[in-house]
Amino acid sequence: MKNFKTIAVAFLTLVSFAVNAQTTKKVNVEKSKIEWIGKKVTGQHNGTINLKDGALVFKGKKLAGGNFTVDMTSINTTDLEGGMKGKLDGHLKSEDFFGVESHPTSTLVFKTIADKGNNVYTVTADLEIKGKTNPIVFDITVNKDTATAKLIVDRTKYDIKYGSGSFFDNLGDKTIYDDFELNVTLSF
Repeated sequence: MKNFKTIAVAFLTLVSFAVNAQTTKKVNVEKSKIEWIGKKVTGQHNGTINLKDGALVFKGKKLAGGNFTVDMTSINTTDLEGGMKGKLDGHLKSEDFFGVESHPTSTLVFKTIADKGNNVYTVTADLEIKGKTNPIVFDITVNKDTATAKLIVDRTKYDIKYGSGSFFDNLGDKTIYDDFELNVTLSF
């Protein structure tokens, strides 16, 4: 009977460890994508940007953490072609916007995660763009080997003020809205 108790305690300890064990799943950057949308008074532009690396951390089957690096030099406009595309891509990479020569990467590091149920989590993370870090809150949905999230980023918090009606008067139809959207699909 003493051996049975010892075996039962060992089994429960092993099960408890397995349930609480952390697993880091590296993100497949080739299969993952980040799509951006920037809006202005007269319309919007959209495009892509590449993930350089990233990982999600799970405790058992629950999301417990994450960190990502984005290749800012890969900013690509997809709604324009030719010279207009080149002009916008160049402007977005310039110091007016993301200053990719000085800041070739941006990072996102999960700080807290709240389980909302049904594989949906509310994440509070630190987002670093152009050397400035600010908290951001968003929901992420995890399904098997993919995760999706929509982030709304206020660019002015990262000293990206070009064309912002919050900082400049009389811009009229040249006003660019402060918030931009990132639609993220992660494969791991």
